[in-house]
Amino acid sequence: MIENVKSEVYKLLVHDDSGHDMNHINRVLALSLKFAKYENADEYITALIALLHDVDDYKIFGLENEKYLINAKNIMNKCNIEKDIQNKVCEEIRRIGYSKRLKGLTPITIEGKIVSDADMCDALGAVCILRVFKYTTKMNKPFFDRNIFPIENMTADKYIKKSADTGICHFYEKILLLNDLMLTSSGKEEAQERYNFVVKFLYQFFKEENAEEWIEYTNKFLKKNKMKEKL
Repeated sequence: MIENVKSEVYKLLVHDDSGHDMNHINRVLALSLKFAKYENADEYITALIALLHDVDDYKIFGLENEKYLINAKNIMNKCNIEKDIQNKVCEEIRRIGYSKRLKGLTPITIEGKIVSDADMCDALGAVCILRVFKYTTKMNKPFFDRNIFPIENMTADKYIKKSADTGICHFYEKILLLNDLMLTSSGKEEAQERYNFVVKFLYQFFKEENAEEWIEYTNKFLKKNKMKEKL
C-alpha cells in the first residue's frame, strides 16, 4: 500500500524543479522512518505523512489545494487507505511546514512531529544549500546581492506572499531558524549537525566574496538568536 502511495506521489512531483521533488520526499521518508524507530512511533502513519506532506504545497499547487488537501485525499482514496488513517494523516499535514509554524500551528502526534522534524532537517545541511540555489534560480532571483539584506521578524503572511529577495536572504529568513523548531530528540540531534554545516558554509562564502559586512551581520544574527534561546 505504501508503494502504491509512493507511485502516485511520484506522478505528481516527478517534474517539480522547486526543490520539492521526489528526491526530497524520499529523503524525508527515510529520515522520518529512522526517527520513528528511536521515538517508538507508528511507521505506517509516519510513512504516509512523509510521502504526502508536499502533494498540496501552496508553492506548487496553490492555496486551494493546501486548504482542502485535494491531492492527498485523492491519493489515499485511490490507494484504499482507511478513513480513520486518512483523517489522522490530513490533520498532521495541515500542521507541517514553516509557514504553519509561523501561524502557531504545531503537529499533535509523535508521527506528525517526526515528519515535521525530518522535513525541516532536509532544509538544513549540504542538500539545503543545493535546494536554495535551485529554487532561487527557478524564481529568477540572485543567490547573493551584498546590498540586499533579509527581512527581520518574518510573519506567515510575508513568508507566503513574498519569496526571499536572494538565496542568501532565505538562510536568515528561514533556514537558520529551523534548528530551534525541532520537536523530537532525534530531530534536535540531526538538525544541530546540519545547522553547523550551513553556518560554516555561510562564513566561508562571505570570506570568498570579501563581504565583511555580511560576516558582521551573521555574527550579530547568531548572537541575537542565542540570546533568544536563553530567554
